[in-house]
Amino acid sequence: MSGHSKWSTIKHQKGAADAKRGKLFTKLSKAIIVAAKEGGPDPAGNLSLQNAIEKAKSYSMPKDTIERAIARGAGTDADAAAYETILYEGYGPDGVAVLVEALTDNRNRTASDVRHTFSKHGGNLGTTGAVAWLFERRGVVLVDADGADEDELTLAAAEGGADDVERDGSVFQVFSAPEALTAVREAIEAAGIEVQSAELTMIPKTTVEVADEASAKKLIRLIEALEDNDDVQDVSSNFDIPEQVLEAVAG
Repeated sequence: MSGHSKWSTIKHQKGAADAKRGKLFTKLSKAIIVAAKEGGPDPAGNLSLQNAIEKAKSYSMPKDTIERAIARGAGTDADAAAYETILYEGYGPDGVAVLVEALTDNRNRTASDVRHTFSKHGGNLGTTGAVAWLFERRGVVLVDADGADEDELTLAAAEGGADDVERDGSVFQVFSAPEALTAVREAIEAAGIEVQSAELTMIPKTTVEVADEASAKKLIRLIEALEDNDDVQDVSSNFDIPEQVLEAVAG
C-alpha cells in the first residue's frame, strides 16, 4: 500500500474514533445543512448534498441525525445562510502541497487560524491557485480486500459507473466521477459487498516522497492540526510517505 493510500485509511479510522466523541458529526452535519440550504433537500438533484450524505454514512452517522440536518438546511436556519465554502492552498514540509476545505461563518478568523497552523508546523499558506491544479476531485469507495472477490467487485462497480478498481494492500479502491459516487456505492452493496467508506476526495495527480522521519512527523502533525480546526471539513495532500516511516510517525 502506498504511503498516501495508507494515510487515507488511517485517517478514516481516526475519523471513526472522532465520531464517537461527536466532533466529526458536528462537521458532517454542518456540511449537510449548508448543502441542503444552497441546493435544496432532494439529494437526487443536489450533488453537494448527495456527497455530504455519503460521507456522513461512511462514518456511521445515524439516519435520523442526517434527516434532521437536511431539514435544518431546507428550513430557515440562519446559521446555514451564514456559512461559506473556502479553499485554502499551501505547502507543508519538503514542499508538499496541502489543500484545506473549510466551511466558515467568519473568513478572517478561519484564514488567520489556518495561516497560524501552517506556520507553526513548518509550512506556509499560499495564494489561490497555488496547488489546486495538482489535484482532481474523485469519488472513492473503499472495500476491505479480505471480504470481497476482486472480479465480483469490479463487475458490480462497473455496473454502477465506476472508472477503475485498484487493490492497495488490505483495501480495494474504487474510483468514479463525483456524480457517480452514490450509484457506485449502491451497486457494490447490492452485490452483497460491504463498503468501508464512500466519499469525494481530492486525489493528487502526482505525489512527493517524504522519506525523512522528522519531516514526515512534522507533516502529519500539520495535517492533524488543520483537521482539528472546527471550520475545516477536509484536508488533502500529495505526500507519499514510505509505509514503514508512516507507521512510525502516525501512531
